[in-house]
Amino acid sequence: MSAPAETAAPALRAVAAAAGPMSRPIGVQALPQFWQDHEKVLIEIPIRILGIILVALIVRTILRRMIDRAVRPVHGEVPRILRPFKERLEGNSFLESAGLLSERRAQRAATLGSVLKSAVSVTVVVIAFLLILGELQISLAPFVVGTSIIGVALGFGAQNIVKDFLSGMFMLMEDQYGVGDVIDFQLASGTVEGVGLRSTRLRDVNGTVWYVRNGEVLRVGNKSQGFAQVVLDIPLDAWADVDRASAAMRDVSAEMAQEDSWSSVFLSTPEVQGVESMTREETVVRLVAKVRPLEQWRTARELRRRIRDRLERLDIDAHVPPTPPEPPPTAQSAEAPPPNPTGS
Repeated sequence: MSAPAETAAPALRAVAAAAGPMSRPIGVQALPQFWQDHEKVLIEIPIRILGIILVALIVRTILRRMIDRAVRPVHGEVPRILRPFKERLEGNSFLESAGLLSERRAQRAATLGSVLKSAVSVTVVVIAFLLILGELQISLAPFVVGTSIIGVALGFGAQNIVKDFLSGMFMLMEDQYGVGDVIDFQLASGTVEGVGLRSTRLRDVNGTVWYVRNGEVLRVGNKSQGFAQVVLDIPLDAWADVDRASAAMRDVSAEMAQEDSWSSVFLSTPEVQGVESMTREETVVRLVAKVRPLEQWRTARELRRRIRDRLERLDIDAHVPPTPPEPPPTAQSAEAPPPNPTGS
């Protein structure tokens, strides 16, 4: 190496040492400072938002599983979700024998469970959303005002849907009717085949399926709850012996109520209440029997058949007015000569 080169090398090293950190790139020097200045925005807030989302998902999953367990029946028992609510199915042997009791409970529990799961999901999502907005330091005042306006608009536009859902919810909680019940709406009646929050599906005696919105139901008559009554108005001739006919009706109904195949149907002894109405042509005698729900029609048909057979055997209800007796001949008519057919 030449003498000028050896002399320049120590001078270059001295200049580089004097430059020090200033010789590094500006980006590499500013990056740690940038992370330090924005540590909260880039690290803490995303971690908190991620934690809120994870906790919300975990809470939602746990609550939905708890609701599923409450909806699912255990060993054929009443689902746990229905135990706090009253069930109007006392003595309903028809639903039990037809297998509709478990279906009714399952559908009612499933509907209530779906409502609870939807409510849980909405509640958890709204709370998580508000917490995330708070972490982002976004003012909630415009959001609340906008939500209120949207809620009012939806309330006016979808008030019928809200009315249907609320009516269906209260109907299910109060167990006003369910699958297998025979109900009478104002314009439709029949057997309930499906119950939902928004509408009820029933089939009438002619096989027609009716869909009724729950919010439009002003009154409903349930013929399947508690007990039913058989009311028979038996018409008799106006000239028939009412006491004898009433005794025959009473004996027929009492004998039927004591039979093994019918004893479980009758809840009390049938009663003949007496004359219900009367005209010049007929007298109507009423018989009333208290029976189990949904058994009134079958029982009424059998009672009519037996009462008719008994009355016919006793010759009570012939539906033929008695022949009036001929008046006795008077003395004047006996002395009068017979009429001349020739007219002379």
